[in-house]
This record gives sequence, C-alpha cells and structure tokens, in this order.
Amino acid sequence: MADIRITNCHVHTFTDAHVPEFFPHPAAWPLRRVPGLARGVRVALAFAGQERLAEAVERLIRFRQTGAAGAQARILAEIARQYPQGTRFVVLPMDMAHGGWGAPAQALAAQHDELAALAAESAGLVLPFATVDPRSADSVAEARRAIETLGFRGLKIYPRLGFPPDHEALMGTLYPLLVERGLPVLSHCSRGGVTGRGLSVRRADALTDPRAMLPVIEAHPALRICLAHFGGQRDWDAYIREGLAPGDAEARRRNWLASILDLLRAHEGGPLWADISYTLFARPHYLPFLKVFLEDEAVCARTLFGSDFYMTRQVETSEREISVRLRQTLGEDTFRAIAETNPERWLGER
Repeated sequence: MADIRITNCHVHTFTDAHVPEFFPHPAAWPLRRVPGLARGVRVALAFAGQERLAEAVERLIRFRQTGAAGAQARILAEIARQYPQGTRFVVLPMDMAHGGWGAPAQALAAQHDELAALAAESAGLVLPFATVDPRSADSVAEARRAIETLGFRGLKIYPRLGFPPDHEALMGTLYPLLVERGLPVLSHCSRGGVTGRGLSVRRADALTDPRAMLPVIEAHPALRICLAHFGGQRDWDAYIREGLAPGDAEARRRNWLASILDLLRAHEGGPLWADISYTLFARPHYLPFLKVFLEDEAVCARTLFGSDFYMTRQVETSEREISVRLRQTLGEDTFRAIAETNPERWLGER
C-alpha cells in the first residue's frame, strides 16, 4: 500500500470515571455495576422479543467494558492496534456533568489533564481536543485552560446535551479564541448519541440540526467547523430507503444527510466540514453511496475520516476491516484525501 499518514479525526478515550454514575438512567446503575446482571437482563429481553431494549443493554455492556479500562492510555492502545503504525488520533473528551445524571467521579479538568499527559507521551500521535458545556461557567473556564495552557488542538461540542451551537459563551468567548489560534471545532451532528435528560427529541434534534450551525458560520466565517457523523444513520437510512422528491427543498432540509451535502456545496471551499464517524462504521453498506457523494469535489474536499471509537464497540466488524473496506471502495486517491490531506487542512497544518 502507498505510504500515507492516516489521521482518525474522531475517537474517544474517556473512562468510566468520566461518565456520571446514573447515566443513561438511574435504573441502569445496577447494570453498570454488575456485568453479569446486565448479560442476564439482555438475554431475558431478547427471549421476550424486546430486541431494541436488548440491544440497548448490549451497548451498555460494551461501553462499560472499554470504559472500565481505568486509564485513557489503555483505551488508546486498544484502538491503535486497529491502524497502521504512525496513525494519528484526534481524541475527543466528554463533559457529561450537566446532562442531568449527576457528577462523574472525575471532573473535566482531571480528564483534560490525563489526556494532555497522554498526548505528551505519544510522539505527536494524539491530537487532544478540549470539550465544554457552555451552560457552566466552570466548564467554559476549563475549556479555555485546556486550549491556552495545555495547548489542545481544538474544541468538541455536544449540543444534544441541551445547548445551541450559538450559545453566547461559545459565540463570545470560545469561538473567537479558536479563530485567534487557528483551531477547529467539531460538533455532534446525529439524531443518535447522548441526549440531555428531560430534553424532548424534538428539542434535541433542533439543537443538533446541521443548519443550527449557520449563525456560527455567519458570525465566525474563519472558524473551521466539522459536523460529526455526517448526519447519522437514521437520515442515511431514510435517504437510501425512502428517497426524496425531486426539487423538494424542504425535504432535503429535513434530511440531515441531504442537508449537509447541500451545505458543503453552498459553502464550497469554506469553513464547513463533515466526518463519517460511526455512521459509515455501523453501516458498511453505505460505502457505495459515500463513494458517489465524494465524486463531487465540493463534498470530497470537506469530508474527514473518523471512526468514533469506542462507540464502534457496538459494531461486530472490527475497525481495521471497515477501514480497509472503505479504502478499497473509495480508491487510494480519495481515501488519501479524506484520511490525510483533508484532516491536515482542517487541523490547520496546511
């Protein structure tokens, strides 16, 4: 294979200590603490025909297995085995302290500090991002510390926890800091994932909608923004299975995959990017569609490779297998674009 320096733009190494005790629900606490109980519940639910609930318990088990590693370095070692030597990883922490599940065992500062130490020991292979919940002044101050003092390479936000991407603390404090330092931001953009407790699906979707980023683009045109997950698998499924009526602009706006494609084309060469994390790894049969989308240069030039490890523990197929299948499907030139060239541009290295 041709020499290539892959950058995986979307992985996680946060541990169980960074997840609130009662996430995702207080009733799940015994399942997290007693793995054998969780497996028994999963089997019982499947036997009772409750496949969706059984799958949710299975996800919790896998999440717990990796999160229980105890150290971010151990989780990083698990993902590094799936990629060629020299692969770089953009590591995205999580601040779940304000989502309604109580406080995690370790505060965000401790998570950032451990990640900073991991990056310092990685010979440049770990590219740490800060994270923030802008509703908390302490979280905003900690994100600033991670960027200004620890030298983190960008910012991760998760609007689905309950805040808009144009929150005043982001617009007035953190985005200007990123622009000043030439750093990017990555935002969760899928109907799945973590939703703030008590938040309606409708409200969570409104906060996460790709077009919720338009005020940010208008106010900070120099800020490099990545929409994670390329809209998510629900919208890819709808696009593929149900289709869209030709010329129906509103239908394209409602479908997040179509909406992101339209935004990338409308802002060609501009500040907006999208990564393929989790979505393409959970549904490898999307790969031919991605190949066709990437034949459009406006889309290809702003698409980033990312996997969303260790959320991909929910998928039976290994990251190595899916990544190689992706490389074979796209061809060497296109894979190099999304896995090497584009990440370097998004990170401000080119």
